[in-house]
Amino acid sequence: MRGAVLEGLAPDGGLYLPEELPSFSPSEVESLRGRAFREIVDAVTLRLFGQEVGVDAIRRVAREALDFEVPVADVGKDRTVVELFHGPTGSFKDTGARFLSRLLPVLQPDPDRPVLVVVATSGDTGGAVIDAFRDVAGSRAVVLYPKGRVSPVQLHQMVVAGEGARRVRALPVRGSFDDCQRMVKAALRDGELNERAALTSANSINVGRLLPQVFHYFHAWAHLPGPGNRDPVISVPTGNVGHLVSGVLAWRMGLPVSRFVAATNENDALVQFLETGSPPEGTSRSTLSSAMDVARPSNLERLTALFDEDLHSLRQVVGARSYTDPETLEAIGAVHERWGYLMDPHTAVGWLAMEAELKSRTDAPGALLATADPAKFPDVVERASGVRPTAPPAWGLDAPREDTGPAIGPELEELRPVLTGLLET
Repeated sequence: MRGAVLEGLAPDGGLYLPEELPSFSPSEVESLRGRAFREIVDAVTLRLFGQEVGVDAIRRVAREALDFEVPVADVGKDRTVVELFHGPTGSFKDTGARFLSRLLPVLQPDPDRPVLVVVATSGDTGGAVIDAFRDVAGSRAVVLYPKGRVSPVQLHQMVVAGEGARRVRALPVRGSFDDCQRMVKAALRDGELNERAALTSANSINVGRLLPQVFHYFHAWAHLPGPGNRDPVISVPTGNVGHLVSGVLAWRMGLPVSRFVAATNENDALVQFLETGSPPEGTSRSTLSSAMDVARPSNLERLTALFDEDLHSLRQVVGARSYTDPETLEAIGAVHERWGYLMDPHTAVGWLAMEAELKSRTDAPGALLATADPAKFPDVVERASGVRPTAPPAWGLDAPREDTGPAIGPELEELRPVLTGLLET
């Protein structure tokens, strides 16, 4: 695991998966029911990382990284919304980013060799990574984002988190998220850069970002609504498919799940793949749920590998549904009107997918992973519901920052000077 986390990508450009996963017996899973998030994290962390990292070290990583709660809300009969957005930047990405930022220094064998983290973001990953790494000694982080295609709050968080921190930087790119992702992969394979630093990523292409997200699924199961002993349908808003892969890993570890449904917007690459068996093509389209604007999900190869490339077996466990912006707006408004609950656009897409899936599984409870604070998308939420969500004061939105800097082109040649310059700080 140490090499996989530090490298990010495999030498052939592929993505790492654990050779073996720890297993939880039914009684061990049952013992987690109703327990607090940090208690569940402690139990699962020791199984995933304890043997290689050490019990005391990994407990310290988890304790420092995951110092926030994960509330659960019951919205309708047998429907649970797991609020994964109570970390410092209001996104589920805080879990993996913060855990990885504390784990990397523990794994790095040469403390004098800097760690350079290169990240692509379609929205929430950027702020989470910059916030997580800004004060980590020996690490530097560059976040690439598609200029003009992230929300004002997402942009503000990237800029504010980087202010005063010499070793983190958000960099606009002329292109899409897929262009940013391609640049990250090119940088990780670049010989010149790898001579100067330990190069890795905090995107979900890094298995060290992926594995901590397993905690979300054990927590969702532990707080299901209604009577016990019913395997849930878990709805996962997803773009790059990494969070979904984390769920399948949890299922492989023994977590009882009836079905996963991947919720996507009009960038429906996973829907197409499950229908046709062919890798998706094309470019991403801009939507209200911008963090899911991914045309070519990197983690699709991981997902198929977990089912030994057997599409039929994959379809038995995982479904996918896509929704338009008008449908998303309607869902935000309808849920708020009926239950007084506000959802961000990504979570609203997940609500639609969960409701559709449960129509054919009336005996199963539903768990929806809420991936972002509604306050990250105040204009969209207000437009749909008539209510403007209030952002936490810590976000500092009273003095918003704007995207005024020049963007680089989507090629490694323009990125390399930025990375080498950061290493000299």
